Amino acid sequence: MIAGTNPSVVTDAFPRDPIAAVTHRDPYPYYADLVATKPLYRDADLGLWVASSAQAVTAVLTNDACRVRPPNAPVPEAIAGSPAGEIFRRLVRMNDGAGHCPFNQAIAGVLRSVESDRVIAQSETCAQTLSRELAPTDNPAGLTKFNFRLSAHVIGSLIGVPREELNRTAQWVGEFVRCVFPGSTPEQIERGKLASKHLLELFGDLRQHVGSRSKTGLLAVLARNGERVGQLDPDVIIANGIGLLSQAYEATAGLIGNTLLALAARPELRHRFATDVDVARAIMLEMLRYDPPTHNTRRFLARDATVAGQEMEAGDAILVVVAAANRDPAANADPHHFDAARTERRLFTFGAGVHACPGDAFAATIAQTAVRCLIENGLNFDRLADQVTFRPSANVRIPIFKAKGADQ
Repeated sequence: MIAGTNPSVVTDAFPRDPIAAVTHRDPYPYYADLVATKPLYRDADLGLWVASSAQAVTAVLTNDACRVRPPNAPVPEAIAGSPAGEIFRRLVRMNDGAGHCPFNQAIAGVLRSVESDRVIAQSETCAQTLSRELAPTDNPAGLTKFNFRLSAHVIGSLIGVPREELNRTAQWVGEFVRCVFPGSTPEQIERGKLASKHLLELFGDLRQHVGSRSKTGLLAVLARNGERVGQLDPDVIIANGIGLLSQAYEATAGLIGNTLLALAARPELRHRFATDVDVARAIMLEMLRYDPPTHNTRRFLARDATVAGQEMEAGDAILVVVAAANRDPAANADPHHFDAARTERRLFTFGAGVHACPGDAFAATIAQTAVRCLIENGLNFDRLADQVTFRPSANVRIPIFKAKGADQ
């Protein structure tokens, strides 16, 4: 495809637009074209500005006029007034303002409070338990379920969710996540509302008994950290406890699946991944740059402003294509080469500025442990590429593994 060709034109090589790119078989030539020819442009069909270069993405994510939600719609209309909406409107990552930064730092402190050895040990325990239950190395559907459930089991256990409630909690978290993003079906929205009710009840009980059950559980630490910054509202603590699960759910599933596909194409790395912790960590970091789970996020103009040199108006929306910025040669040399030994890596996957995701190390550790477990248990990499599609999504790239010929 010639650089500069209209990306709205559908071809086998290029997706029709940057949202369709998320689930395209190979979106990266298209992203490279955007970075080179239209690093910041207005997509008339989508009704959005699109930022793709490292410079434009950084400018948007660090501009204080760019908010995580439209000022006149803090909660998506489809879930407003429902249990899902009550969780959503209290999530620190979905809010801006004076109270945001201190509480966001409080949440970051929660994640830092857990030693990496504890995360690894819990990840290993949960991975082995789910492996026995789902047989992910023997059937593709079990592998997909394993990838989705693992983060909820790990983080849920660290929060204090009883073991017998982990599978239901994972299901509820998945249904909540699916109901809050653009493109959710009416059925997904209704299921998400009901799941949110169950999550609020579960976490309400956990919060009520947090002192007697565990002083080191993540919900207890979140409550203490919230008190230190003046956040005493138990509903906010509960919602952001749920947020620890929901924010990791799709990202971890995508990171596990994309790493498996990368190792399927690079058999020389599999043994080293399974036997050398440092090599495995380096591969995970490169995966977060090379083929990350989160491909884009959105920002909304709270007022008229100049963003990345472009005059924008209050109410404008910007699609921030972090996966394209990761492959910008101005940020990473030879960006289309997978190089686990890369020494000067710039990552945009977890955002930048006040809304940078504090859970990057958590997600990478859980995914790294999962992939090692699957290798050690004998996953057949030779079949993976034939078994993969991508889950319909406007922003997260998640492989779905199914037996060849199975219904999609």
